[in-house]
Amino acid sequence: MPNITALADKVRAGARLDAGDALDLYLHAPTPLLGRLADLVRARKHPEPIVTYIIDRNVNYTNVCVAKCNFCAFYRPVGSPEGYVLGFDELFRKIDETIAVGGVQLLMQGGHNPDLPLTWYEDLFRAIKERYPSFKLHALSPPEVIHLSRLSQLPVPTVISRLIAAGLDSIPGGGAEILVDRVRRLLHCYGKATADEWLDVMRHAHRAGLRTTATMMYGTVETEAERLEHLFRLRALQDETGGFTAFITWSYQPDHTELAGSEATGLDYLRTLAIARIVLDNFDNLQASWVTQGGKVGQLSLAYGANDMGSVMIEENVVRAAGASYCMDEAEIVRNIEDAGFTAKRRNMHYDILGDPIFRARDVPRMLELATARAEGDTSVPDELANYPARSRSGKQLRVISH
Repeated sequence: MPNITALADKVRAGARLDAGDALDLYLHAPTPLLGRLADLVRARKHPEPIVTYIIDRNVNYTNVCVAKCNFCAFYRPVGSPEGYVLGFDELFRKIDETIAVGGVQLLMQGGHNPDLPLTWYEDLFRAIKERYPSFKLHALSPPEVIHLSRLSQLPVPTVISRLIAAGLDSIPGGGAEILVDRVRRLLHCYGKATADEWLDVMRHAHRAGLRTTATMMYGTVETEAERLEHLFRLRALQDETGGFTAFITWSYQPDHTELAGSEATGLDYLRTLAIARIVLDNFDNLQASWVTQGGKVGQLSLAYGANDMGSVMIEENVVRAAGASYCMDEAEIVRNIEDAGFTAKRRNMHYDILGDPIFRARDVPRMLELATARAEGDTSVPDELANYPARSRSGKQLRVISH
């Protein structure tokens, strides 16, 4: 058995853990000890008893995807009658609703749709910035950037610089799953991005001056050692670039997916969060994933290394498709933070503090369930799609029919 006391002392002394140390702690340390160590690391980085959150909207602009990851219940194949692309006006309306409740950015991710060229994204971003100059676009995870690079036959740095010129402000950490190619092959997500490709997009984004987040979805086919390999790869890139603002981990949601299986426990989540806080010593912020764990485990996360409650979200489609439908509006998030003994503050993507809760300053309608991308049964095709060449046969037919 490893000497857990010696490893705990190493963490208390602020020393860096190597992969072997981290695995021993993760597998063998009692859960309360792991939590105390993670909390110690958090308190060192954040001595003020403040927990932050962001008011933004999580919009999935299309569910049409050629990647076909077997853990995803959200995507629809090209030509599916259930496939959709949101129109520019629909997105403007969602932004208006977001601003009305104090929101500051759009988190925009979607499927790898072969009928949306790079110019569609550029025109959308420009149109948003024209109408909402100070509103932020936290958009397009690394696999989406790679998809656009392949579609446009332009290198990743060129795609990133064109998106920045059009208004992109930061890149979310989606599509990381587990950054180990053995796992990615089994999840059918190796084709959309290898571990190196995912990391390389983030490297280029950081070099271009963008800040990004990093994520990990665990609980599919990976081993505990592979979860840690993921964390160490992120730590190495952060040593190199310093471009990540935060790390978020959540458990795989199995309902309605091809992969199926069962969900990891809340205890597993807290242990994984805690070891992430200890290993990722160069990440300032760790978010609690109440979206998959629920409000109470989300609140408990604040004792296991998290210093941020993530996003009010307003809308969510991907996790909901796999059966999770937790909702917390600003009032609920703030209540959870304060009940855990912290002061709640609003932030932006860069973790600048923006102020106190909005709902205390003015009337904000309560939100008791998350919105969806579109009302059920809405199969409308946005007018502006006619301006862009489609690649798929069904996409070409659709554009002919709708115009």
